[in-house]
Amino acid sequence: MEPATGLKLDYNHKLTIKEFPYIVRWREDRCKRCGQCTAVCPNGAIKPAVKYTRVIESGGDTPKPRPVRRIIHVIEQVNNMENYCTGCAMCALVCPNNAIEPEYNPQNKFLFYKNRGGEGYKRGGRRNDPGVSTLDRIKFTRISMLTDPALDAGRHEFRVRSYIGRILPPEELPLKVKDGKLVVDKSSGKFIPPVREIFPIMIGSMSIGALSPHMWEGLAMGVAYLNEVEGIPVVMCSGEGGFPPRLLKSRYVKYFVLQIASGYFGWDSIIHTLPYMTEDPAAIEIKYGQGAKPGDGGLLMAPKVIKLIAEIRGVPKYVDLPSPPTHQTKYSIEEAVMKMIQSMSMAFGFRIPVYPKISGTKTAKAVLNNLARNPYAAALCIDGEDGGTGAAYNVSLDKMGHPIASNIRECYLDLVKQGKQNELPLIAAGGIGKKGNLAANAAALIMLGASAVAIGKYIMQATADCLGDEYNRCNLCNTGKCPRGITTQDPKLYRRLDPDKVAERVVEIFKAADVELRKIFAPMGRSTELPIGMSDGLSIDDKAMAERLEISYAC
Repeated sequence: MEPATGLKLDYNHKLTIKEFPYIVRWREDRCKRCGQCTAVCPNGAIKPAVKYTRVIESGGDTPKPRPVRRIIHVIEQVNNMENYCTGCAMCALVCPNNAIEPEYNPQNKFLFYKNRGGEGYKRGGRRNDPGVSTLDRIKFTRISMLTDPALDAGRHEFRVRSYIGRILPPEELPLKVKDGKLVVDKSSGKFIPPVREIFPIMIGSMSIGALSPHMWEGLAMGVAYLNEVEGIPVVMCSGEGGFPPRLLKSRYVKYFVLQIASGYFGWDSIIHTLPYMTEDPAAIEIKYGQGAKPGDGGLLMAPKVIKLIAEIRGVPKYVDLPSPPTHQTKYSIEEAVMKMIQSMSMAFGFRIPVYPKISGTKTAKAVLNNLARNPYAAALCIDGEDGGTGAAYNVSLDKMGHPIASNIRECYLDLVKQGKQNELPLIAAGGIGKKGNLAANAAALIMLGASAVAIGKYIMQATADCLGDEYNRCNLCNTGKCPRGITTQDPKLYRRLDPDKVAERVVEIFKAADVELRKIFAPMGRSTELPIGMSDGLSIDDKAMAERLEISYAC
């Protein structure tokens, strides 16, 4: 039976605020009802509301208490799953009176209700893992002091540089001495693989479309300044989204790694621009997998596919752009390596390095062994489970993948067994700088066997003040509602971001990382080459981890 009032009992199927990951704390006494908080909330999680309140008043010569109903204006948190508070705290940022802020709710049951409509919950950002990573537990314990003197990081001549490209041993190079000069022996039928000198920390793949125009422009300007003014050869990967034709024809393209992935987005325009390119790109990256969602393709959701993005990618506006889990014309590792790498090498006249990017998994060694036998393979990029993403299913982010430290280590040791550890570079990605220790994490991976590392989420947090964290805070990257204007195509949002300030921070971050890497490598007596695979300089306070990584146990 329905109540006598005629009201339906639909409140029985409504969620309370306690079910949500963040509870908005609003102070009525401080709030001046200016409306700035509701205006900037990207998810519509708070709204102005009018409510009745019942108070007891008494007044006059013979005061007699009496109930009075008054209308009051409040800020109210929305309690539906479509507009839940993500904890980004933009409301607190703009409030002039500190009257509002979200508070993390550790008792939330959000994951029980996230799959409304029968669709798995998708989110951006990184996995929900607030723990300390393996990389952050590694210490550098081999310090040269009396045995072989340490170098002065501040005064010694340093070259913190690495390479993308296959580095053949001298006996395999097609070189001969003629008239006292070293020349290429064209009759040998061999070729010298293309190699690029780079800074060992590169900006990983984040596409035009995934990033806002202002964010992508800021990163690109910062990379160009680092190369041309500071002399630090940082490279940036374009991600799977094509490349601005104007930039393809410029001299700045040499600072970028062009990515081709299974969706082939934007590659028509790249191929058509080839005859007009004045410079070669730094390299070509062929994406087979992402660490955040191994076995799954990329996804750019419809709200982010505006006219500009649609034109660059050659697709209709406002449609979801999913990439297949793998390149559809390749059905085996061998075929993928031979066909894809060789065809891309031929397209650019064998002048630039071409390498694949895969997810961190137990099958990484199988891919590596095929690459080791292919003379055209320039490197292998492995993306660990802590890698960020623009859009992925929550279950993929939290429950799938392989940690990068052990994956890169076992691949490096496999190359050591083959005697090719100095020949095929390994690029590590996924969770580097997760706690802010960029240089230390990068140095640890280099000493575990990586020739370079790629960063993505770190550079967004450090240059554009990304609000996301490991407690599922914000993580609106996939929806196009980024409150900072980093991962949105909405002009009202991305105009909040100043590309000049992003570029300035990019430069500061890499200059600081350069100094910190010298501070780590100098006490080990290294200055002219990276200590790749120098695992005797590492220790960790966990026996199981020490055995797995084959480094020292120290406590």
